[in-house]
Amino acid sequence: MSQRDNAQEPARSQQDAPVEPEEPVVVKETPLPWKQIAPLVAMRLAEPINFTLILPFLYKMIEDFDVAETPKDISYYASMLFMSFSISQTLTVMYWGRLSDRIGRRPVLIAGLIGTLAVSILFGVCKTFPMAILVRMAAGVFAGNAAVMKSAMAEIADDTNRSRMMALLPLTWNFGSMVGSGMGGIFSNPATQFPGLFGNSKLFTYFPYLLPCLMGSTIAAFGLVTGLLNFKETLIKPTQPALEETVGSTEATPLLAQSAASSVAPAKQNSIKSLLTPLVVRVMVTNAFMCLAYTMCDQLYPIFAATDPRDGGLGLDPRSIGLSLGVEGIVVVYIQLVVYPRLERKFGVLYCYRRGLLFAIPYLVSMPFLSMIALHLQTQAGASATSMLVEKVVMWVILMSIMTMRITSSVMAFTSINLMITNMAPTRADLGFMNGTQQLAMSTVRIFAPIVSGSLWSWSIKHSFPFPFNSHLVWMLSAVLIVIVLKLSYRIPESVNKFAADQPKPIASVEETDN
Repeated sequence: MSQRDNAQEPARSQQDAPVEPEEPVVVKETPLPWKQIAPLVAMRLAEPINFTLILPFLYKMIEDFDVAETPKDISYYASMLFMSFSISQTLTVMYWGRLSDRIGRRPVLIAGLIGTLAVSILFGVCKTFPMAILVRMAAGVFAGNAAVMKSAMAEIADDTNRSRMMALLPLTWNFGSMVGSGMGGIFSNPATQFPGLFGNSKLFTYFPYLLPCLMGSTIAAFGLVTGLLNFKETLIKPTQPALEETVGSTEATPLLAQSAASSVAPAKQNSIKSLLTPLVVRVMVTNAFMCLAYTMCDQLYPIFAATDPRDGGLGLDPRSIGLSLGVEGIVVVYIQLVVYPRLERKFGVLYCYRRGLLFAIPYLVSMPFLSMIALHLQTQAGASATSMLVEKVVMWVILMSIMTMRITSSVMAFTSINLMITNMAPTRADLGFMNGTQQLAMSTVRIFAPIVSGSLWSWSIKHSFPFPFNSHLVWMLSAVLIVIVLKLSYRIPESVNKFAADQPKPIASVEETDN
């Protein structure tokens, strides 16, 4: 055998040797930076608490204003309060988002909390409907923190923990909604509900809804102090490396230093036109329709729950309404922290979005049928106490099951849409604009949603129309909107599952820049 054959023999044996399969690369999740997350969550908690604490007593408050001709008209005036908040929020939310891109997230968040603290107290001393409208409009002006917090959370996250961290914001909202609803239901009109403690209080007798509002403002004050002391600015503004440093590099310059200098580019904000791509517009449209459906029913629920069963409602008092809104918060923690991150890591954001929409349909269709059970309970005057108790327990079990479907759907859908919007931002410098645009779309929808649901509800219970134009009308309309959004979601590509701002982008060479 020749030397050449001997030299080639080892090469052949290496080629013929079986190739061992490469072990899959396991990406370890980065630990959550709780020193930044904790104050951010504390600041976030103020908004949902102060937004939802008015829901349980809103029906009674409007009744006390004596502006509605009949109880069937109360929903119309309630929708005007919701709408006034959304109008001012829509007019200011983009300003807050863009401002945070320029001066930083921290000062904008602090300003929002100061405003939230003040208007919460003012709402508790409202004695007329026009005053309540003005205070709600002021509350909307300072309600731009949601978009800014999404940007801040995205900036302190990476690809391994982004879904868990972004999930904390809707978790905080849902937990805050639970606390706020319970707070408003339990502590409204304390002179009547707790005569031993507040029966002799002239302040809480004259202002029956001040106590929960004071408690809400205390939460806002806690978030404000926590933010001032512990929250560090997350917006980083890199500077452009000097051109002569890049051009003047020599062979003696370390290769890694050259690479770093040429690859680190300043984070410039893209133009609005370049950001509003067809995909972004498509996702925003699905977001708007989804928000319309949820908002119509979320803001109708406290009115529906307080309405007499003979008119298609449940006939619950403020404390029971607060309880029904608060109990679902127990489910939120498990879904938000355990179920959603696992599903998102395994199947992606888009999959979770579609599954959330699917959960909404049975919740919307079944909710108005509960009025039949409530009406049966109301008309059983001669029934035994045991029979009444059993039927009441059955109604509450069904109500809690429906509310569990509602919160599961809400968590899945809204967490997913928040992640999709964040993922589509081409650079970190555009996060404020993208989240502000999403908040603008949602705020715009929330202008019309309350007035549509309130007017349709009032109209449907005033007339004796057959199903689905009776008390089921708003719920069925919302279910149809969700079906439309579900269909549109199948036109969204899988690319929304990845955070675009961290994807590698081509950088122009020096020669191209000079030309």
